[in-house]
Amino acid sequence: MKKLLMSLILFSSIFVSKAQTKFASIFNHHMVLQRNTEINIWGTDKPNSTVEVTGSWGAEAKVKTDKKGIWKTKLKTDNAGGPYTLAAKGSEQIILEDILLGEVWICTGQSNMAMSLKGGPGQHIEDSNDLILNSTNKNIRFFTVEKAVSREPLDSCKGSWEVSSPKTVANFSAVGYSFGLRLQKYLNVPVGLISSNVGGTPAQAWTPIETIEAEFPELKKDFIKKENTKTATVLYNGMIHPLIPYTIKGAIWYQGEGNRWNPEQYSRLFPAMIKSWRSNWKQGAFPFYFVQLAPYGNKLEGWVGVQQAQLKTMLTVPNSGMAVINDIGYKTRIHPPKKKEVGQRLALWALAKDYGVEGIAYSGPIYKSMKVKGAKLLVEFSQASLGITSMGKELIDFEISGADGVYHSAKAKITTRGSVLEVWSDKIQNPKNVRYGWKSYIEGSLFNTAGLPASSFTTEDWDTVFKNKN
Repeated sequence: MKKLLMSLILFSSIFVSKAQTKFASIFNHHMVLQRNTEINIWGTDKPNSTVEVTGSWGAEAKVKTDKKGIWKTKLKTDNAGGPYTLAAKGSEQIILEDILLGEVWICTGQSNMAMSLKGGPGQHIEDSNDLILNSTNKNIRFFTVEKAVSREPLDSCKGSWEVSSPKTVANFSAVGYSFGLRLQKYLNVPVGLISSNVGGTPAQAWTPIETIEAEFPELKKDFIKKENTKTATVLYNGMIHPLIPYTIKGAIWYQGEGNRWNPEQYSRLFPAMIKSWRSNWKQGAFPFYFVQLAPYGNKLEGWVGVQQAQLKTMLTVPNSGMAVINDIGYKTRIHPPKKKEVGQRLALWALAKDYGVEGIAYSGPIYKSMKVKGAKLLVEFSQASLGITSMGKELIDFEISGADGVYHSAKAKITTRGSVLEVWSDKIQNPKNVRYGWKSYIEGSLFNTAGLPASSFTTEDWDTVFKNKN
């Protein structure tokens, strides 16, 4: 029976490549389709022909191709489950096998999202061998988009859907898999993960040309250069555009290192990129959760600036969230090995915000307010319902300034049953502002009682720069 099934699937695969009737490249055997909604389905056939699309869960639609032979339609999906088939019958018939209905997420960014579960040359991923060993799970599927650079938006990409197993998961995104695994285990539904990542890339490479031309004219000089993976728009064109409008639940993102040389620009570019994706996907303000840069290096220029740009994005862009990892950085590696924790912290955002899980913390402490009491600054935080804690560490990496704006190293103490942070310095009698984690590498010492760390922050100009969306 198994040999017969494999033969049928192999035959179907051959048929896909030769058929006149085709699905778009993201549709293939073993894929996951977003449950309980109306999904977008599209493909090609002969111009001005009729295509009937059928999902074996009980959905069907009929559509005509345009003069270029492109067809687009929608299908209603049911509750999570499967396996099902998805068929398109036009000038020929094509059948995709082993389809599941569940939750679909895009996993994208640069090398820290791209890094596979097995690790990289000389760079380990903690717990990777155990995660790989226990990865057999027919309810987790993933698609890795092959790297493609393009001046023009592409309609197809290379890649295939795979079922989670030790052989397949070893080469998939470690952060993406850890995120999906936590969702799948808790929700007990199929999870589909689409990985589209390239190392060493800036956000402008993932941003459509319309946004660059309208809002970032300084980047238009990229268009006269020979393209590479750092060129504006080329990765959006080659690796995101082919996925649109595949129906998704949301996106997770891990990037920022490639923009550290211009944090101010990134503070505008990153939100603009999110807005452009949402606009082009036409799914409204779908969830967009991202990872703040991990501590790394020695006084790297722009590093804290990018962290602040990311904090600002989280506080101002609707339906966004940020996983803070300044307690699990690695001073000598830009790719910190604790990828499982990163994926799990991203999943907390999704579980709390999108799947209605009550009672869990999903964010570390966020600066809320400050007042002066003598020579001390008293700081309070949101996202810390039971207060703040150092988790047994020494409270370090705090600085305060007076009216002159010069910052000095400061001492800190948690008081009032964990609800207030006192900060002071013997060098300043009239303090005005406090900041925390203001260098590229720290070992985070400020948390909420759920063990989630606080972002680096400054109270300077907080009300004008960090306008809270909540």
